[in-house]
Amino acid sequence: MTTPLKQLPAWKALEAHASSIKATHLRQLFADDPSRGERLTAEAEGIFLDYSKHRITDETLKLFLQLAEESGLREKLDAMFRGDKINITENRAVLHVALRAPKDAVIEFDGKNVVPEVHAVLDKMAAFADQLRSGKWLGYTEKPIRNIVNIGIGGSDLGPVMAYEALRHYSDRDLTFRFVSNVDGTDFHEATRDLDQEETLFIISSKTFTTLETMTNAHTARAWSLGKLKEHAAVARHFVAVSTNAQEVSKFGIDTANMFGFWDWVGGRYSMDSAIGLSTMIAIGPDHYRAMLAGFHSMDEHFRTTPFDKNLPFLMGALAIWYNDFFDAQTVAVLPYDQYLKRFPAYLQQLTMESNGKHVTLDGRVVDYQTGPIFWGEPGTNGQHSFYQLIHQGTKLIPCDFIGFFKSLNPIGRHHDLLMSNVFAQAEALAFGKTAEELKAENVADWLIPHKTFEGNRPSSVLLADHMTPATLGKLIALYEHSVFVQGAIWQIDSFDQWGVELGKVLAVRIIPELESAEEPALKHDSSTNALIRKYRAHRRPTA
Repeated sequence: MTTPLKQLPAWKALEAHASSIKATHLRQLFADDPSRGERLTAEAEGIFLDYSKHRITDETLKLFLQLAEESGLREKLDAMFRGDKINITENRAVLHVALRAPKDAVIEFDGKNVVPEVHAVLDKMAAFADQLRSGKWLGYTEKPIRNIVNIGIGGSDLGPVMAYEALRHYSDRDLTFRFVSNVDGTDFHEATRDLDQEETLFIISSKTFTTLETMTNAHTARAWSLGKLKEHAAVARHFVAVSTNAQEVSKFGIDTANMFGFWDWVGGRYSMDSAIGLSTMIAIGPDHYRAMLAGFHSMDEHFRTTPFDKNLPFLMGALAIWYNDFFDAQTVAVLPYDQYLKRFPAYLQQLTMESNGKHVTLDGRVVDYQTGPIFWGEPGTNGQHSFYQLIHQGTKLIPCDFIGFFKSLNPIGRHHDLLMSNVFAQAEALAFGKTAEELKAENVADWLIPHKTFEGNRPSSVLLADHMTPATLGKLIALYEHSVFVQGAIWQIDSFDQWGVELGKVLAVRIIPELESAEEPALKHDSSTNALIRKYRAHRRPTA
């Protein structure tokens, strides 16, 4: 049995070290080490990380390197890349790295190289994307498809939505893209209300083709399409599937020749660079899509081969553990200073919290330490006029990841300089704050000084890249994917299952007939749930 985390010598040393450093202000750390800002940085694959504004010393990093060794991080990393079944509760390999491997790579699962299969699907996707983008794919009434609606949920939606927004600059502006995930009928209605059925293609993304929310929306989409197109044969020209269930796909009316598959070793939240990314490939074209995959792969190789003291995912994972477990920080704010990344924090919410929101270890012991922090965020500078007040002067410690670019894809006057000045200013203000003495020297009234004092000592990372490209997006996503892996490996949890998603879904299936039954059902829930169901049934008539 694995040695419990808190019994590892490095963990105990980190606890003692944290106690000794907590009272030290970042102002002091910088004063004692004038080269700190240049020294505590790392750069790889065009991504620059400044982690100098964290409440750490060289000793902190040394102890985390020791913790990595005691935790078997290198062995766990190698096991993932090797295709071992490290998702033990589902007996599955974790091989999203194979989705972006080059054609000549060899990554084996159960003795078989999976890379040729991956590229066969990519080639099939590319052929379809080229047909549609060129106008050669015609709808049932022989009109070209101009609207693409992706229907999925979770990883089948968050990834495609985020990637489309992030790479909109590279997208075909003659095509309209919409995304439907919520089972709330409003989502479907608003996504399709101004579209023409004759020019609309739906991508139904569901591995099993049985996901309740996705298939409810899929059947609504089919009824909407046939409301104008009439003939059931039209479905084959207006629907394609990302799935592995050929029987259900065919039963729905989709030609299985237009079914794009993926594999059990791809978790939903790690699937956006699989066939789940079909809408992304249609939007930006196969060449840009492959550039994105190359970006993923370059960060994979950096993570796999680089010593941990210069390894970007390791450094970010260690920092997340440092604050989560030794400073009682509950959240991490991700603050991209690029409008194209507006959906990136939402994407990371699933990646991080579904992966590491676990309360037992791999061998079933209840943890006696904190695991996954809450991830949240908003693009700068919008967030500055919203929640930054709490980050600067509130009572909660919130480590921040600032993401910025040296160049804008849309240079207009001074805009980008103003944007980036805020990145550097916010990180500086969080770290160093403003003292009562400084305010007094500025002749601020004594009664106002407590209100205008900034404690500082609030940690942040700054991530910089040249400009937003498909490759850069791939690198950023892979960076956070592997940071999540580092955290889960050290916490001794399974970062690749998601049993917490299941219970509510099971109970919902039980409740659905109780809501829809014409007769008063015999309810056997708790008194609160019973009362809520009865109240809903009494008021469920739709509004006009």
